[in-house]
Amino acid sequence: MKINIYNLKKEKAGEIELSDRIFGVKWNADLVHQALNTQLANRRQPWAHAKDRAEVSGGGKKPWKQKGTGRARHGSIRSPLWIGGGATFGPSKERNFAKKINIKMKRLAIFSVLSRKIKDNELIIVDNFEGINNKTKDWFKAIKSIVDLRSKTVLVLKDANKKSQQSISNIKNVDTLSPMSLNVYDLLKHKYIILEKEAIEEIEKHYK
Repeated sequence: MKINIYNLKKEKAGEIELSDRIFGVKWNADLVHQALNTQLANRRQPWAHAKDRAEVSGGGKKPWKQKGTGRARHGSIRSPLWIGGGATFGPSKERNFAKKINIKMKRLAIFSVLSRKIKDNELIIVDNFEGINNKTKDWFKAIKSIVDLRSKTVLVLKDANKKSQQSISNIKNVDTLSPMSLNVYDLLKHKYIILEKEAIEEIEKHYK
């Protein structure tokens, strides 16, 4: 598969041959949905937590003797029946939301999204970003000449240093991603994907 390469003025600067194994995959909505759900589930943190009767304070001894008081029998004020007692079926921070998906399926889902982005003209390959100073205004000008910044955009750069990442992060709707960190969530979250030419080599090498 051949695709055009553009410069920072969005002028055609040549063509590049892409691997059909990565960029020419048939769209698989079910697989992409499964990979996305797995990724989101694995990021989920069970913050909600209700103390059970073993975690609440008090209740070191029996409230009153077993017989002769005329009152119901109770063993501890930690019982869920008491105000301030432990919760019976409350949410627990020990809950595990993690899901599993094998590496082959995960990679195929990423390839499917990349291929769909190419088909929809939402994946743009740029020759290089050389000559851009690590200043927000320079990155803003360069990216704006390529895509409409009203839409979310992610830059996949081969050598994104901390300074350039910080400069780019100041631009609204623009994020960065390394070739080794491609994932379904970030690829779907952004409408446009801008790939640096040298980053493609890293992607094809990583997923060989």
